[in-house]
Amino acid sequence: MNNNFFIITIDTEADNQWDVDHECTTNNVKYLNRFQELAEKYDFKPVWLTTYEVANDDNFVNYFKNKQEKGLCEIGMHLHAWNTPPNYMLKSKRNDRSYLIEYPKDIMEQKIKNLDDLLIRKFNEKPISHRAGRWCTNEEYFDLLIKYGYKIDTSVTPHVDWSSHLGESGVSGSNYINEPEKVYFIKNELMEVPMTIRIIHNIQIGRIKSIRSFLGEIKRLIVGRTEWIRPDKYLSFSGIKKVIKECKKNNEYIMFMIHSSELMPGGSPNFPNEESIEKLYLAIEKIFNMAKENGYEGITLKDFYTYNRKEN
Repeated sequence: MNNNFFIITIDTEADNQWDVDHECTTNNVKYLNRFQELAEKYDFKPVWLTTYEVANDDNFVNYFKNKQEKGLCEIGMHLHAWNTPPNYMLKSKRNDRSYLIEYPKDIMEQKIKNLDDLLIRKFNEKPISHRAGRWCTNEEYFDLLIKYGYKIDTSVTPHVDWSSHLGESGVSGSNYINEPEKVYFIKNELMEVPMTIRIIHNIQIGRIKSIRSFLGEIKRLIVGRTEWIRPDKYLSFSGIKKVIKECKKNNEYIMFMIHSSELMPGGSPNFPNEESIEKLYLAIEKIFNMAKENGYEGITLKDFYTYNRKEN
């Protein structure tokens, strides 16, 4: 049976969360309608994985509640531990964002419950999909997601080791090097839908800016690189195209991701102005076209879960 589904996920969060000193503003919410409408043009259904601060933004809620009710998108949870109550002071060793797993279990649970309650109250629907802030999970985290009725997690990034990325108290990030590329179930209850990341061997001309970067591309031709289905500052497509075709050949889903703040001029390091945003949208549309031309069908995580439960 055809399993060529295209899942769009957006980490829907405050502006420029790469800068730990940036204040918690949600101005990027004003720029998200354009992305939703572009997805609808292709019959794709974005999953807006939503943080606490964005769920408190009336502009976001008023627009996307209606879209979810019409079946045009899905609202899920994206938990940024540093912005989700209750406040709890960690023994800080670094000026960096905290992982949820750094907190005592009762605080972890309260943060999950508070965001879950808020999303239910704002959208009149129980969210069942989730992505961890900074991609960090552990067994305790999964147990709490199951306890609060979550059916889908999409925090796993195959081939990627985040252990050198430390949390506020110095805890290491998750190592997903050996995790599967395909869907699997955690404790037969939580469906893990890993990010679409593959190791590919190619040279990407757009990344060559110097002798050093040229040598780096030669190295990646030989040893390979991790390729995501997400536009970056280089806006190169050869790798993404290769991944899309490989997944189609193997009858697999593909998952696109982006941060909401990347859709606003100056909302992220990669896209600092309106010109860069216009180039980004051209890149997004090119990726959407690639998915459509290769026969991928848009689906929410919620519907993808129902599909996989029927298949299994």
